[in-house]
Amino acid sequence: MIAAMMTASNLGARVTGWGFVVFTIGSVAWSLVGLSSGQTNLVATNGFLTLVNLIGIWRWLGKQRAYEDGGKSATAASRRSGYPDLFTATGIAGMPVVADGETIGKAVEALMTCDYGSVSYVVVATNGTGGIGEELRAVNRTQIDFACNRLTLRGSRAWFEGLPPLSEGNWPATPSELAQTDQR
Repeated sequence: MIAAMMTASNLGARVTGWGFVVFTIGSVAWSLVGLSSGQTNLVATNGFLTLVNLIGIWRWLGKQRAYEDGGKSATAASRRSGYPDLFTATGIAGMPVVADGETIGKAVEALMTCDYGSVSYVVVATNGTGGIGEELRAVNRTQIDFACNRLTLRGSRAWFEGLPPLSEGNWPATPSELAQTDQR
């Protein structure tokens, strides 16, 4: 149960990776129980789970951790430089969103243009706890100021709350669709 909470919580590569370590200890232990009691199905199942868990360890404590560390090092170096202007694109998800000097929600996704690789719009989650009862709204890139540790809306909280909530799985394809929605 501890390993499941560690991997499901999505708290970064290290926590997820250590969750797979805990899973591996469990699957090895169950394999030993199966071997000592002659339960070949238990051995086969947990042998396979051990393999899957080792892949999880390699991915999360190896590759993904290295990616996160690389992004963090570039971000930290940028902060120490005379022109701090770097943050990871994956870092947008989870960034606090501020309006009228108050945190009103968090960014959950940024949609990028294919041709220029620039942000088209950001989806912001408000209300709710743990994703339950939250509302998602799309904010055009032109209405957001990016900083290294937060996104600040150029409009007021009332303006933001006037934007229509997005329906699940049906997000706009272009900023022009956002503009049409903003006028309603």
